[in-house]
Amino acid sequence: MQSFREHFSTGFKNEAGQPDIHPHQVSLVVAMLSAGTAVGALGSAPVADFYGRRLSLILGIVIFCIGAVFQVSATNIPLLVVGRTVAGVGVGLVSVLVPLYQSEMAPKWVRGTLVCAYQLSITTGLLLASIVNILTYQIVGAAAYRIPMGLQLTWAVVLALGILMLPETPRYLIKRGYKEAAALSLSRLRRLDITHPAIIEELSEIEANHDYEMRLGPDKYKDILFGEPHLGRRTLTGCGLQMLQQLTGVNFIMYYGTTFFQLANVENPYMISVIMQVINTLSTLPGLVVVESWGRRRLLIVGAIGMALCQLLIASFATATGDTGGNQQTQNYLLIVFVAIYIFFFAASWGPVVWVVTSEIYPLKVRAKSMSVSTASNWILNFAIAYGTPYMVGTTNKTGSANLGSKIFFVWGAFCIVAVVFVWCMVYETSKISLEQIDEMYERVDYAWNSKRFEPSWSFQQMRDFGFSESGIPPTEQQLELQPSRASSASTSQTDTGTSTATSSNDAKVISSMGHVDFSY
Repeated sequence: MQSFREHFSTGFKNEAGQPDIHPHQVSLVVAMLSAGTAVGALGSAPVADFYGRRLSLILGIVIFCIGAVFQVSATNIPLLVVGRTVAGVGVGLVSVLVPLYQSEMAPKWVRGTLVCAYQLSITTGLLLASIVNILTYQIVGAAAYRIPMGLQLTWAVVLALGILMLPETPRYLIKRGYKEAAALSLSRLRRLDITHPAIIEELSEIEANHDYEMRLGPDKYKDILFGEPHLGRRTLTGCGLQMLQQLTGVNFIMYYGTTFFQLANVENPYMISVIMQVINTLSTLPGLVVVESWGRRRLLIVGAIGMALCQLLIASFATATGDTGGNQQTQNYLLIVFVAIYIFFFAASWGPVVWVVTSEIYPLKVRAKSMSVSTASNWILNFAIAYGTPYMVGTTNKTGSANLGSKIFFVWGAFCIVAVVFVWCMVYETSKISLEQIDEMYERVDYAWNSKRFEPSWSFQQMRDFGFSESGIPPTEQQLELQPSRASSASTSQTDTGTSTATSSNDAKVISSMGHVDFSY
């Protein structure tokens, strides 16, 4: 914005002789948000495990609001950078805790769709931000940039008020040993009575799974790499997905789209950016619809192939004609069309589904720690791309720039091809199974490409009570010797035959009076 450049310029002038922000300062202002976010993401695990998911979210919002106030009141670059960094710490906390909260409180049949709604909200926010910029960028004076910065506080307040009305997640409460509070939380989330059989069954399985996990070892940071079952592989999967999401180049468009379109001589780059955000928002809906029916693996692979084709076509055409050569109007049309198609594939696949997978694949005892590390890897790459892009693309207008222009899409396209291979080899299919059954899948399925055929069979209640699940892997002779006899347990429980028969009869009457009850949580 012209007002922003005039107010924050430290003496640097652009080629037209007008006051401007030095490219180094541009990189710093944009990228320090991501640096703060990486710090917040790494700190989210101890905070979430100590204070809980809900209170930690509120803490993240408070930190973000402090940073937003610094930004609104800034009159120089240093204070603006401090405000962006502090706000970034809050964003880092929220970016881990929101999908973590969603995955821990959602039933399995809607879990993927619900976490996808997280990405839909992000794209809606980006669209609203672009619209606000269109409405304010021509205002003369500080209001041009202070209005968009100040409006950040509105959505922070909405999130804070909403989370105050929601309970803590039942899985966190089980982790801390608060079984009664967990039952009450689950009852509120499922809108069923606390004595409902579905609530009792789900809570028992969560508790048994956590007990089983803790028997495998404590929940320390080293366990995210060396713990069982296969936590190192799962952490690598999460970090790889988060890094590749950034290396597809999406934030190159989101952060520098307007500048890039200006360099490509596209008319009205502000309006083009708004159109891209509209596509970004609407394209999230197909992914939200098919994430359960298609599954995570298929959607990620199709999305990466689509993005790679679009980016390689853009870069190839730019190389063949030159960024400023040939028919400039035709080149601009092709650039806009293929960037729009690329955004469609990203928003329908890698945008939401990466958050779905990384919120699902970790066991309860290390879920917060693993998610914080994988999300931090996303923000570290985000920082690197935000800081380095002006020097890679050529926005510095200096000889030290790589001056890649549209050819930078060769880089993003190559990483999309890497993403296809990574998903095929590393990402397990986690749709339609509970978070507890994902542990069983990693225990029993050796290769990711075989995970689609996985059928859960273990009962963690049986694993806890008897040392094995009768529908899963048979026990060894040593296990049988160490565990109490099921037959003797059964005979002991039937000493009063009359009472047992009467109780069973009464239970049958209660269940029959319920009619059809959906137990598929």
